[in-house]
Amino acid sequence: MITYSLSKRQARLFLLQHQRLISRGLSPGKAAVYDYVRHVGCIQYDPLSIAGHNHELVLQARIPGFVPELASELLYKDRLLIDGWDKNMSIYCTEDWPYFQRRRAMAAERYQGNEALGAMVSHVREELTRRGPLSSLDLESRDKIDWAWAPARLSRAAMESMYYWGELTVHHRVHTRRYYDFSAKLLPEHLLDAEDPNMTPEQHYDWYVLRRIGSIGLQWNKSGDGWLGIAGLKSKERTAAIERLLLSGLLREVRVEGVKLPLYMRTADAPGLEEILLRRDTADAAGAEAGADFAAALAPLDNLLWDRELIRQLFGFTYRWEVYKPVAEREYGYYVLPLLFGDRFIARFEPVMDKKNGVLNILRWWWEPDTDLSAEMIPALTAALGSLAKCTRASSVRFAPGVAERNGLQELEARLI
Repeated sequence: MITYSLSKRQARLFLLQHQRLISRGLSPGKAAVYDYVRHVGCIQYDPLSIAGHNHELVLQARIPGFVPELASELLYKDRLLIDGWDKNMSIYCTEDWPYFQRRRAMAAERYQGNEALGAMVSHVREELTRRGPLSSLDLESRDKIDWAWAPARLSRAAMESMYYWGELTVHHRVHTRRYYDFSAKLLPEHLLDAEDPNMTPEQHYDWYVLRRIGSIGLQWNKSGDGWLGIAGLKSKERTAAIERLLLSGLLREVRVEGVKLPLYMRTADAPGLEEILLRRDTADAAGAEAGADFAAALAPLDNLLWDRELIRQLFGFTYRWEVYKPVAEREYGYYVLPLLFGDRFIARFEPVMDKKNGVLNILRWWWEPDTDLSAEMIPALTAALGSLAKCTRASSVRFAPGVAERNGLQELEARLI
């Protein structure tokens, strides 16, 4: 078994390189969006849009000039990407459809047997056949059913059930509302007819563990959000899968100075790590390699942040998404984004898009300890906030009264006006 020994800086550099967060390593356009999603397996979708949806924020941090239409076209026009369940609600490559057959079969078994739901499913089929793509609101149904977080309209439950077991696919969205149509009309026949490439549960777990490690870059065998969404994968199954993948040579072990648990990486990603290990691990070299002229505002559910404890240990940065916390329990705010500069997190801020006036407002800003604005940061932060503004279709970025003054951001504010 091959084992690498890394400093924390080298581990950070590898993660940032793997996540395409160094020096805007990707080209503009849809091809780069697709290539990134294919590289990491999936990106998370979330319906909240305070300053852009989560998947849009993930992509604007990496794709120069990104605008939401690029992702929408890949999803609903080109059909190269698809709305689906992977790590919770996600977007992944349509070519991966056969690998989720096991999940769809489990959903079909789970939602069978309810007579009211079954009757509504039949009605949905009739209406889609007659009328074309529909949302649940297009069906006249006021009956409710216990569903997910709270009771829901029976039409919604039926359409979501059909979506979970694969009979329906999202045709398009209007804001966050999903309009469905039959998968048979939207997806290639060869994918719909394909058998699950993983014949046994063990093969499925091996595929999923390898995929999930690649979604982040480095991951440990420790329960956490990085492993969410893999049905049936408990600690025992995860450990067995990692051992099999190590023995087969598809995974390699990574030991990081100061981190007790071993980490794991895909063998396919080893050339990138070995290139980093050949460089000098000095402050000057690391600054250049980490793209000290690069900054990015990251999404709350960015792939890099999936395992918050790993980020705390490697980057010394503690981040929690507090959107579901009661106001009194929030340390920072409702929708706060981390700000990356080079190979470290330097701040976090709370942006809110004013769609009526076309202004991206920065309501609050928090520097990390012993950090303040420097001359070398200004161009990179200007570009990062400009990228966020373009993604949200804002015509300008403004700090709320007093925010720039309290945080020494006047020069940055002047650049953004």
